Amino acid sequence: MASSPTKTESATAPAQRTVGSAPARLADDTSQGKTSIASSVVQKIAGIAAREISGVHAMGGGVSRAFGALRERIPGGGTSVSTGVAVEVGEKQAAIDLDIVVEYGASIVDLAQAVRRNVITAVERMTGLEVIEVNISVNDIHLPDGDEDSASESGKSRVE
Repeated sequence: MASSPTKTESATAPAQRTVGSAPARLADDTSQGKTSIASSVVQKIAGIAAREISGVHAMGGGVSRAFGALRERIPGGGTSVSTGVAVEVGEKQAAIDLDIVVEYGASIVDLAQAVRRNVITAVERMTGLEVIEVNISVNDIHLPDGDEDSASESGKSRVE
């Protein structure tokens, strides 16, 4: 006879994370119904929260930013708030990975702390999921336009 897991076994088993669009179930499941949140919802919340921080120029790596720019030029294509955001969502927890481009001159350490804090606050407040980690990869630095070296523009030597 095969043994089935007891209540104590399932309570001590680690929560499994789901990748993709599988919805997460929250701890508020009651006899009146269940609440589930798709990972795409968590992805959008995290993307919007990250972009709210001053010093974040863009989200995503080079290829995803290029596709995003192309999509914006197509009528009806719009912008994607989930570009540069990957999430793993479990029944009660979420883990988030962000790829960002920062503005030149911003303190990357301070910026990453502010982004992490804002993303955790927004996701936990809106979904009730516990955010266990927010990993941030800085892929590029955005340089201000018109920052060409004046010496190279005029053809003068920098040294005499």
